[in-house]
Amino acid sequence: MDVDKEIDTRGLNCPLPILKAKKALAELQSGQLLKVVATDTGSLRDFQAFAKQTGNELVEQQTLGAEFIHILRRR
Repeated sequence: MDVDKEIDTRGLNCPLPILKAKKALAELQSGQLLKVVATDTGSLRDFQAFAKQTGNELVEQQTLGAEFIHILRRR
């Protein structure tokens, strides 16, 4: 999957990963992909809620060890 932008939010707790993702999405064009790497365990449900509330598509979520990968498509 080709992502257009990646942000690293490792070590940050809610709501910072969401706020950084919101800012990064605002810089993307409609349809582009954002990859967010987080270590906050709550980010799994936070990004599900964020996508639902904002209309951006949560394309994929993965857990790799202690890291959580979120791929969002800009609406």
